[in-house]
Order: sequence, then structure tokens, then C-alpha cells
Amino acid sequence: MFMDISSEMIHSLLPIFLVTTLGASPALLGVIEGIAEATASITKVFSGWLSDWLGKRKLLAVIGYGLGAISKPVFPLAVTPFEVLGARFVDRVGKGIRGAPRDALVADVTPLEIRGAAYGLRQALDTVGAFVGPLAAIGLMFVLAGDMRAVFWWAALPAGIAVLLLILGVEDPAHLANNKEKKPPITWADVRRIGPAYRSVVIVGVSVTMARFSEAFLVLRAQDVGLAIALVPLVMVVMNVVYSVVSTPAGQWSDRIDRRIVLAISLAALIAADLVLALFDSVLGALIGAALWGLHMGLSQGLFAALVADTAPVSMRGTAFGVFNLASGVAMLAASALAGFLWTLYGAQATFLSGAVFAALALVGLFAVIRRAS
Repeated sequence: MFMDISSEMIHSLLPIFLVTTLGASPALLGVIEGIAEATASITKVFSGWLSDWLGKRKLLAVIGYGLGAISKPVFPLAVTPFEVLGARFVDRVGKGIRGAPRDALVADVTPLEIRGAAYGLRQALDTVGAFVGPLAAIGLMFVLAGDMRAVFWWAALPAGIAVLLLILGVEDPAHLANNKEKKPPITWADVRRIGPAYRSVVIVGVSVTMARFSEAFLVLRAQDVGLAIALVPLVMVVMNVVYSVVSTPAGQWSDRIDRRIVLAISLAALIAADLVLALFDSVLGALIGAALWGLHMGLSQGLFAALVADTAPVSMRGTAFGVFNLASGVAMLAASALAGFLWTLYGAQATFLSGAVFAALALVGLFAVIRRAS
């Protein structure tokens, strides 16, 4: 939660900072965001495998959160988009290192019958931080007379708190160190051994990610339709409030019914979000679109974590999360780069309409999977 407060204080203003202060184009914004997310996902492959092999998930999580914290002071010091790219790269390497061990650790300490609820709660706490951060950014923008660099300096404080809480308050389960499996680095044979059900989850995850590009474009859309720069983080507040409210009940719901049905509903919400953002050229349209986007995220993100945990063997759970995130990250790079180039060439409408088309294709494919399984 504290790391998300820090990150969202920066990310809720960063697209506007890049475009209006540092002179980046929407296409470059898409490339920066895509590279950042792909970096995080590639790193997760190795951190997940290491956490399985070492039995030390906490160590990797501390390293990951620490890198996120030390990257924060770079943002207020940036004078070109490339310093921002470097800081985002380090931050996302940190996210990649901590993500898979953290998600595997949740499964290690949670009873099977409430696993969906546990991932929903974890996602909800993440998202509480993700809307408190933009609210803090709005308040600081008014207090600091719109000085985005000063807001970025304040963002370093909650990041440091997050690292201290992890060091002092979290321990690895004792059984992990006793179950280390000595094995060479990841091979495709390892991935195939996880099984076809897991591979199906990866395929669905990639298709959904192609339909959902970086949230930076939500911020850019809000500024595009006339929302004052000091209030632009409100878009992320709206999205993340809905996200946090929905995540835990969505996880509990997915424990009782087929998780794929919940995922199908999330895709319908994403289609609606894209259409509203494309067709309604107003601040209200941007806020409604952000709320629908948050509904999609709340219904889908914790659910994917539960699906990976459901279909991966315990001894390879960290690796499974890593491979899943690698595939999703490559898709996010492609989706965000495409969104940025469409925005630069044809405008915001083309960007969001393309997202709706990808989401509709993912929904059709998902219903085909459900029919085959029934």
C-alpha cells in the first residue's frame, strides 16, 4: 500500500510532466510506459524461479521494493524524457524482482479455500494506495502551487516506509527453505511441465493485456478533454477507488463460481470503458471511463493471480507467476506502443476504439474456452 502511494503520486502526474514539461510525444510516452512494464515482467521470470529455488521470497521482495524506493528521487531531477525512462526502468526492475515472490508468498501462507479472497484483499490494499497517492498529489499540487517536481520529492517518503515495514514485519514460511529444489535455470521444458491448464491461463492473460494498454493514457485523456493539470490525478483516484472496492468481493465471488465468468464480465466493462473514453469528449466522460476501467481491473487482476496459483504446482509456483508476467509484459509493451502511435497519428479516439476491438476479440475467445469446458 505504501509503495503504491509513492508510485501513484508520481504516475498520476508523470504523463502530463513528460508531455508538457519535458516535451515528449504521446508515441514516446507509450514506448516509455511499454518498456517499463515489459521490464518488470521479464524480471519477474527470474525472481519467481529464484524464490522457488532459494526458498527466500522475503529477500527478493526487499531488494525489489528497495530499488523502487531509490528510483523515486530521479523523477524530480529529470530534465529530459530519457532520465524518466531510466528511473522507470529501475523502478520496474524492482517491481519485477518483488512481484512473483510476493504473489507466491501469499499462496504459501493462505488456505486453499480462501485463496481468491486473499488475492482480492492483497489487490484491494494495493489499490487503496493507488487512490490515496493521486489524492495526495492533488493536495500537494495546490499546496505547492502546481510544482510537479516538488510533489515527486514528497513521493519518496512513503516508499521508504514500505521498505521498512517489509524488513521489520514479514517473514518467510519455515517450510520453504526445506523444500528447495536444486535445478538449472528456467527452460521451456519446465514451463511445459506446468501443464496445459496453466498455458491456457497465460494465453488468456496475453489476450486481455493486448486490450488494456497503459493507464497513462487515461491521465492524458483527462488533460486532453480540459481537466486542469492540478486535478488530473482525479482520474486515477476514480479508477482506483472502484478498483479497490471491487477487488475483494470479486475474489470471493470467483471462489464460488467459474473464475472465467468473472473474467468475461471484466472484459465487458473494459469494452464499455474504451467506448466512453473514445466517444465522449468531456471531463465527465473521462471520469466515467476511468470508473469502468477500474471495474475491469478489480474484476480481473486478483483473479488472474488466483488462476495461476490454481493451475501451477507448488514447487514451481514462483516460476509460474514469473512466466505469466513475462508474457503479459511483452503484450503490454506492444499494446502501449501501439496506443501511443495511434494517438500521435490519429488522436485519442483511435487509441481507445482499438482497445475496444482487442477487448471484444478477447471476450469472444474467452467464451469459446468456456463453451469447451462446459
